[in-house]
Order: sequence, then C-alpha cells, then structure tokens
Amino acid sequence: MQPVRLGIIGCGVIGRRHLEAAADSTAIDVVAVADLREGVARQMAGKYGVETVYARGDDLLEDGRVEAVVLAMPACIRTGLGLRAFERGKHVLTEKPVAMNADEVRQLIRARGDLVAGCCSSRYRFLPSADAVTAFLATGALGALRMVQCRAIRPGSGPPQTPPPEWRLKVKLNGGGIMSNWGCYDLDYLLGVTGWSLRPKLVLGQTWTVPPKFEALTAPGSDAETHAAAIVRCEGGAVIHFERGEMTAARAEDAWKIVGTEGSLELDMLVKKGKRIVYNRASSEEGVVSETIWEGDEDSGLVHAGPVEDFALAIRENRRPRTGLEEALVVQQITDAIYRSAEEERAVEIG
Repeated sequence: MQPVRLGIIGCGVIGRRHLEAAADSTAIDVVAVADLREGVARQMAGKYGVETVYARGDDLLEDGRVEAVVLAMPACIRTGLGLRAFERGKHVLTEKPVAMNADEVRQLIRARGDLVAGCCSSRYRFLPSADAVTAFLATGALGALRMVQCRAIRPGSGPPQTPPPEWRLKVKLNGGGIMSNWGCYDLDYLLGVTGWSLRPKLVLGQTWTVPPKFEALTAPGSDAETHAAAIVRCEGGAVIHFERGEMTAARAEDAWKIVGTEGSLELDMLVKKGKRIVYNRASSEEGVVSETIWEGDEDSGLVHAGPVEDFALAIRENRRPRTGLEEALVVQQITDAIYRSAEEERAVEIG
C-alpha cells in the first residue's frame, strides 16, 4: 500500500500531535505543513523531516502532491479550509469540534462528494477498552438500552502558570466551550460504542460560564461555557444523561455508564493505569452480579495516533473513518441543541 501523502495545516499543540503520530505511521508520508507562524512550522518540519513549509493553508491546498489534509486550527477557520480542500480533491480530517455549528457540517457533507472525511472526536474509541465495550454491547447482553450517562467534572485551581489560550472559551473562535472541547469526545464515545444506534430527538440543557473565583483561568473576554448539563431523549425512550464541567467549584469526578433492561456497564473513557470495565448482570436468583470484562493499562499515544492512522487507511481502503461527517453531525446537533435550550430556557427538538 502506498503511503497517503498528507499535509498538516496548523502547527500548534494538536498539530504537533498529528505530525508525531503521522511520522510513526507506515501508512502516511507527511509532505507539507503550514502555519501562519512560519518559524513554528519550519521548526516542526525540521524535526520530522518534512520537506515543504507554507505560511498559508490555502497555499498547501494548491500543492499537487498533497492528497489529504489535517485541519488543526480553531473551529472558526476550519470549515472554509475544509470546503476549499474538497474543491481541490483533497481528503479531510478535521479537529474537534467538527465545525462551529450543524449547518457548517451539512455544508461539508454536501461538498465532500466521494472523498474521505473524518473528525477527531473519535479519539477515545481507539483504545482497547473501547473496542472491548463495543464488541460486548454488540452481543445485546444489556438488553434494551435505557440510560447512557456521562458525568465528568474538573475542579478549578490556583492562578495559571501560563496565559490561557485565547480561542478555547470564546464562542466566535471555537463555537462554544466545554461542550465543544470535551463534550464532543464524551458523546462520540458513548454513541460510538453503542453502534450509533441512539437517535436523539429532544434536548433539555443548561450551561454556565466560569465561577467568579476561577476567572483567572480563562482568557480576557471569554464568554463560552465551562459547565454544561443536559437530558437527551432518543427514539424508543432511551435517554442520554450528560454533565461535563471544568473550573468548577466541585471535586473531580469521572463516570460513564450504560444501563439496559438486562444489565449495565461501568465505563472509563480516559487513559488510566489499572483501568476496569465492569458488567453488572441482572439475575432473577442473585439480583445484580458484577464482573470485570476488561482490565489493563493503555497507551495514551493511541488517542492521538488513532484518528490520523484510521483516516489514512480509510482512504486506501475506500471506506469511511471511525467517525465520519454524518456521525459528527449527530454530535454537533446535540451540542447545538444544548446551547439553544439553555438560551431559550426550553426543550429543543432535533429534526
């Protein structure tokens, strides 16, 4: 198989992760990088042996050697670049969130044609534990699904050691806050391991900005949420119960669960030592019987290597990546509905 000739646009923290992962892959040949900070791009190119450096992403898109691109810059810029990439016949892997809103995702879907397009919100589904959960759920052992749950909370801390990034909590740059930065991972993970079988229909959500005592942790002018909670009713009566927060006035907590009529799973999306996935089986004779169905340590490198490696293989195998634009659209629709519900103080339908 010939390596995919890849260009990476955006050489910040996450762009470097993509370049590092791509450099280790036999399925990828990075032929060009681009960044407005040309010095940063040249430094990265030199470290990983990339021949060509551009200051503008559009210039990279004109490079005939490049057959696929990774878009690793703030969401407010990505959709325009993605559309222009499709126009030039380039396959596209976009960082998360997939776009500023669902309408932009629909634009990308219409423009994609026969090209391959993926989103990095799938990162945590490339871990062995996620594969084990997906296979287990596919057996139907939980029966009819009732509740899919995420509660992931990070407390606030003391003053930051470095200035907070400008883009991270500004709606005009990122489309949103914690929902766009981390909620997309949670939703992609839970919807993905359940085989994208859940069809969200009605959302009641609420969002909150940073508590006053932790304002120093955000860049001046930040207006996006740092805490979000929602109930999402799906076709058939299953419910997604979601809460994600950072810089909160609460202790850290992580819990991802799936509950059905015949049993439940206690999950852990993140990379941790001694990680365990627990199956709670319903028994008429014994009540609820718990057993560990997966246990072990995981390589955090898979989180970053997974999307770009899968993207390259999808191109060569002429298939869709783990999370394509259609799946990413479902995640974005839920996110948009949470924002709208919070703003309008009512439940919002997803149609």
